[in-house]
Amino acid sequence: MTISLKDNERVDELQRNGYRIIQNPEKFCFGMDAVLLTGFARARQEDRLLDLGTGTGIIPLLMEAKYHCAHLTGLEIQPESADMAARSVELNGLTDKIDIVTGDIKEADNIFQSASFDCITCNPPYMIGRHGIVNPDAPKAVARHELLCTFEDVAAQTGKLLKPGGHFFLVHRPFRLAEIMTTLVRFQLEPKRMQLVYPYVDKEPNMVLIEAVRGGRSRMTVEKPLIVYREPGVYMPEIYEIYGY
Repeated sequence: MTISLKDNERVDELQRNGYRIIQNPEKFCFGMDAVLLTGFARARQEDRLLDLGTGTGIIPLLMEAKYHCAHLTGLEIQPESADMAARSVELNGLTDKIDIVTGDIKEADNIFQSASFDCITCNPPYMIGRHGIVNPDAPKAVARHELLCTFEDVAAQTGKLLKPGGHFFLVHRPFRLAEIMTTLVRFQLEPKRMQLVYPYVDKEPNMVLIEAVRGGRSRMTVEKPLIVYREPGVYMPEIYEIYGY
């Protein structure tokens, strides 16, 4: 299928089911964190999945390729990113499986029915407000900094939209781990599984992957560490497998 591209846009291969994605490197391109999240997440073919802050739609595309969920929805507040995501869905012939909705995470419970999703995924902004240098390019700033929503907003909406027993998968930064855990529990999202991601075996972790269950019992499994690089430019075998190489 041929889809028209706008200025500075390109089409990238996803190495999964022949799927492709439209991106604009001048604005924002998906990173490894989104890919690792889909490698960590789990879903069933009968599940209905929601991705909060979907950006250009990378997570719904990869989750459909991996799990063939019954239906997937991406919610994105930035119209330009949502437009790219919708065109990527059309490019891959998935308009009957994936919906892209333009809207605010903080108002998600007004957009979707309560307790209507089996799985929710989120690769939220990591930095608190203007913590660190806010990129002057707005789409990147919104994606990386809590300018339009906080993690509390994400957890609150997830608690409303997940079915009882539904699963929430997120990727975040370890320096906020204590806040993340207490916030999840406050909204009845019990942490059940966690994996720390290290750039190299001798470095500190720079990502954390978490699975929580709405209304779950208090017991969490910590999985073995995920190491990204064997040496500069060379991934560990697990990373190649997640990327589909």
